[in-house]
Amino acid sequence: MRHLSDYDPIMLTAALVFAGVALLINVTPGLDTLLVVRTSISDGRAGGIAASLGVMTGCLAWGIAAAIGLTALLTASHTAYETLRICGALYLVYLGVSALWHARRPAPAEALEPEATEPRGRWAAFRAGLGTNLLNPKAGVFYMSLLPQFMPDGAPMFSTTLLFTAIDLAELVVWYWLVSGVAAALGERLRRPSVRRRLEQFTGIAFLGFAANLAAERP
Repeated sequence: MRHLSDYDPIMLTAALVFAGVALLINVTPGLDTLLVVRTSISDGRAGGIAASLGVMTGCLAWGIAAAIGLTALLTASHTAYETLRICGALYLVYLGVSALWHARRPAPAEALEPEATEPRGRWAAFRAGLGTNLLNPKAGVFYMSLLPQFMPDGAPMFSTTLLFTAIDLAELVVWYWLVSGVAAALGERLRRPSVRRRLEQFTGIAFLGFAANLAAERP
C-alpha cells in the first residue's frame, strides 16, 4: 500500500507535464483570447482584464464541476450537451451581431474627435468573458477529458483536479495579463473611429464563425 509521501515526486512530475500541455493550449489563439484582445483594444486594459476575469471564473467553475463529476453529464447526456451547445452558439451570434451593429454606427467628427468611442463597461466585459466560457461545452469536455489523463494512479480525484485547475488558472492569469497589456497598447495607437469600426467588423465576423463552428459540433 502506498503512503502519501510516495505520491509527491509522481504528483510533481504529473503537475509539470500538465502545466506544459496546458500552456500550449492556453496560448493557442481561440475564442477567449479573441474576446480579451478585442475588449482590451476597444475598452482599454481594465476592460480586457475584466473580460479575462470572466473567462477565468468560467474555467474555475468548470474545474470545480469536473472535480465533483458534473462535467461527465456533458458526454453522458446528449440533451445536456446539445442544450449547452445551442445556447453557446446563440450567445456567440449575439456577440457577433452586437459587434457588427456597433461597427455600423457612424462616428461624428472623426477627424476632430478621435476618441469618440465610449467604453462599454467592465461589468459588461466580465459578463461577456464568463458567458463565452460557461456556454461553451468544449470547455467542460476539456476539463473532463484532459485532466484525468495526467492523474497518477490512486491519486485523489477531487484534490488533484483542483490542483490542475489552479495550475491552468495561474497560467491564464499571466497569459491574459500579457495579452491585455499588448492589446491595450495597440489600442492606444488605433484611436481613429474608422479603425475601431474595422476591428468591430472583424471580431463580429469571427464571433459568428465561432458560433457556426459550435453549432456544427457534435459530441
